[in-house]
Order: sequence, then C-alpha cells, then structure tokens
Amino acid sequence: MTKRLRYQVAVSLDGFIADPNGGYDWIVADPAVDFGALFKEFDTAVMGRKTYEVAKAEGGTGAIPGLDVVVFSRTLPPKRSRGVRVVGDDPREVVADLKAKSGRDIWLFGGGELFRYLLDAGLVDTVEVAVMPILLGQGVPLLPAGARASLVLSDLKRLPSGIVVLAYSVSGSRAAPPKIRFIKSAKSHQGKSTRSKARKKPR
Repeated sequence: MTKRLRYQVAVSLDGFIADPNGGYDWIVADPAVDFGALFKEFDTAVMGRKTYEVAKAEGGTGAIPGLDVVVFSRTLPPKRSRGVRVVGDDPREVVADLKAKSGRDIWLFGGGELFRYLLDAGLVDTVEVAVMPILLGQGVPLLPAGARASLVLSDLKRLPSGIVVLAYSVSGSRAAPPKIRFIKSAKSHQGKSTRSKARKKPR
C-alpha cells in the first residue's frame, strides 16, 4: 500500500490551529482519544520551522516517540539529532521520496504554510481535523490563502467532549480513504471510567 501524507491536526471551530503566539492550551482533552493508537499509524512526521520551534520552546527537542521527524527550514542550519532531522531541501522532493518508501503513513504535523505548499504540489492525500468546541477569534489559520481544493468526507466521529473528528480524502489522490481508528469504543471508555471512580471511592 502506498504511504499517505496525512494532515492530522486539531483546529478551532473558527479555523485556527494555534493561538497568535503559537500556543495550543485551548485544545480539549478527551479520554476517548487513544493517542497510542494514533501514533502507531505513522512512522514519519514532517513539520515546518515554526512548529518545531514551538515544540522546543516548551522544553522538548522536537522529537516524537516512535517517529522519524523531518523539519523543513530555510533559516536553520541542517543538522541531525536523535529522532530529528533538520533539512533545507525542497519539501516537495523530500516528501515525494518519503512517500515512495515502504512503511506506515507520514504525519504532516504542521504548520499551515507547509500544508499549503505540499497541497499545491499535489502531495497531500488526506485532511483529518479534530474540531474543538472553541472560537479563538484569531491565530494561525488551518490553511493560508491560495488555490481551492476539493475534499471527500470518508469518516466522522463525535466525542463526548464536543469534539468532532472529520477525515477527508483530497480529491485526485489515489490513496486509500482515511478511517478514524484512534477513538476508543464507548464500552471500553465507560469501563475504564467506572474502574477509575471505584478506585477513588472511600472505603
């Protein structure tokens, strides 16, 4: 199966992926989301410099456990560290090479400018957004202005917190349509919640 480039991101109801300072403390935590299952769908993540620097500013290295991270930058010097590779090469060429390899999918981690660049190049296969029940009013847009792109809805999940997860194929992509597989079943989630409450109950 061909590796897909998947834009997987949280977004506010009014279309922002970060606040004006790049922050994302507005993202709602929902216990129904199985992040372990989500991360296992990918073996590589690609991101732009701004996304990388936000991650580093919070005390991280930009690395994502279990994934090879490729950072595209025209200003940072090329370097390679554990789990992270900073490159100055054309993202179109690098991503095309990554997609030609075997393995799991590629996570287009951010930001919007890199998404626009790769979308215009015809390299993005899916757009998968977790719409948060919040209006930010301003911030970093999901996608900067540019050419129109048509999408085809392939899956949808509504979560108890008010989050709506939407999975689309980009029209023209020959890759398999995305399915939302990282949401725990209601039965599994309720079972864990009940056990948690039982542990907290005084004896």
